[in-house]
Amino acid sequence: MNDMTLIIGANGKTGGRVKAQLTARGIPVRAVSRSTEIPFDWNRPETWKAALAGVTRAYVSYQPDLAVEGADEAIAHLAKLALDAGMKQMVLLSGRGEPGAQRAEAALWESGLPWSVVRASWFNQNFSEGYLLGSILDGELALPAGPVPEPFIDAGDIADVAVATLTDPRHLNRLYEVTGPRALTFAEAVDAISRAAGRTIRFREVSAADFAASMEGHAPQEVIDLLLDLFTVVLDGRNSAVADGVQTALNRPPRDFAVYAAEMAASGVWKV
Repeated sequence: MNDMTLIIGANGKTGGRVKAQLTARGIPVRAVSRSTEIPFDWNRPETWKAALAGVTRAYVSYQPDLAVEGADEAIAHLAKLALDAGMKQMVLLSGRGEPGAQRAEAALWESGLPWSVVRASWFNQNFSEGYLLGSILDGELALPAGPVPEPFIDAGDIADVAVATLTDPRHLNRLYEVTGPRALTFAEAVDAISRAAGRTIRFREVSAADFAASMEGHAPQEVIDLLLDLFTVVLDGRNSAVADGVQTALNRPPRDFAVYAAEMAASGVWKV
């Protein structure tokens, strides 16, 4: 298959991995962002049509998150433009248990554009590539997260499922809810990282107000509000159950958090 695939969010944890896999297979890719030659900016819909021109399929990761207000309207508009441009499929990265994300999924389904949805839980890589890395390096992660387990999913597994949906028509118009093979609390996840890294890293539960105060000046208010929503609303047990999306899509189990922690520790990402 030599059709061009658009990747919106190619600088992200999953988009970069999807891009690498497709490129390795010889599939032409157009990776777009605000700074690419053909720009794409979620806040400037006038940039969308040019990015969509001439592509057959798309992998879409919405920024900052489908949970934010207006995300469903943006996906509906993007899908309409894609349908008008003759696109054959849009693969949407979605989030578990987020009402806004589910509204965005519905907007894609109702657009008439062939679709696939990868609905994911919290990423392993938030601890090694994302906003939690600094705290891990400092030796203490303080979050408004109690003893509610979360089945953390590896970004590599998400990318593998996304690439399967983009390259195999059997996955067309399918929703895959993807998680890791077991649920861990944030305290248990940090303990696994501590043991793998061979140094003391602690988890401390804090209030939502203290967390918000600690983030001031380090992130935009909309990002702080989003994180508070994810920690204090979505992390209430609704997503604790393990799902079988990776197994169903790929016929193999998802990667365990302990394997991820061991590999990341060996890479030196958590060394100080």
